[in-house]
Amino acid sequence: MTEAITIPQGAGALAQRQAETDEQLIALWLHGHSKATQRAYRADVKRFLAYAGKTVQLVTLSDLQAFADSLSDLAPTSRARILSAVKSLLSFAERTGYTPLNIGAALRLPKLKNKLAERIVSEAAVQKMLALETNPRNHALLRLLYAAGLRVSEACDLCWRDLQERGDAGQITVFGKGGKTRAVVLSVDTWGELTALRGSAGPDEPVFRSRKGGAALDESQAWRIVKAAAKRAGLADSFSPHWLRHAHASHALDRGAPISLVQSTLGHDSVATTGKYLHARPNESSSKFLPI
Repeated sequence: MTEAITIPQGAGALAQRQAETDEQLIALWLHGHSKATQRAYRADVKRFLAYAGKTVQLVTLSDLQAFADSLSDLAPTSRARILSAVKSLLSFAERTGYTPLNIGAALRLPKLKNKLAERIVSEAAVQKMLALETNPRNHALLRLLYAAGLRVSEACDLCWRDLQERGDAGQITVFGKGGKTRAVVLSVDTWGELTALRGSAGPDEPVFRSRKGGAALDESQAWRIVKAAAKRAGLADSFSPHWLRHAHASHALDRGAPISLVQSTLGHDSVATTGKYLHARPNESSSKFLPI
């Protein structure tokens, strides 16, 4: 449940002047998010407001509950994503004084099955993906997503000044989720494959370039590269770039990496987040002690 935040007296009036319409409120709410996130969130809240037929300031809990019921034909994950976006907007509206109350706080999201274990592929599967990829840029992208545990947006945003040599290998500086910066040390082989892409590129040019015009590879292109590689390797149609990040975490922990190190490499806020990989693929179970 989203926690309501009290606005000091007088702050609401200032916020009201800053967001006088729903469109202004939504723009403020989406500020700083990636383009892909903005598109998805904007579509979700527009869907809600079109259903309610009201402005944000006039919607009620009944409107929100009826909207949630109208999504019953969607997959639980889709319902949860849409309702999470709406709840986030309503929370933001209350925090900034646009509305006096956060009506979204009372709406419960549908409970979802944890499918993390289904999204962790074996080391052999990752190696097969890499072995079947013959394009140097695409191979380096796949390898880096797995070796560094990057989000696809983090890989696409890399430019050459983000790479620093360290002896025979090096490290990358990643600007990640939540505006946090972290450094990830790479192996000699991964570093060599990555730097082989540079050619005469300057420090501010992208590491992964689109074939059209040399601009940075965008996330949709990276998705297509990963999904094509997964298909060649015979993996699930639902395979996404994030599965390589899941594989990094699980395989590193299986091989004895300290959980705190995996946490810092992936940029998780809490070690509890990293610990989910241990629960998804436990090494022990009481079932092994039964006589059957």
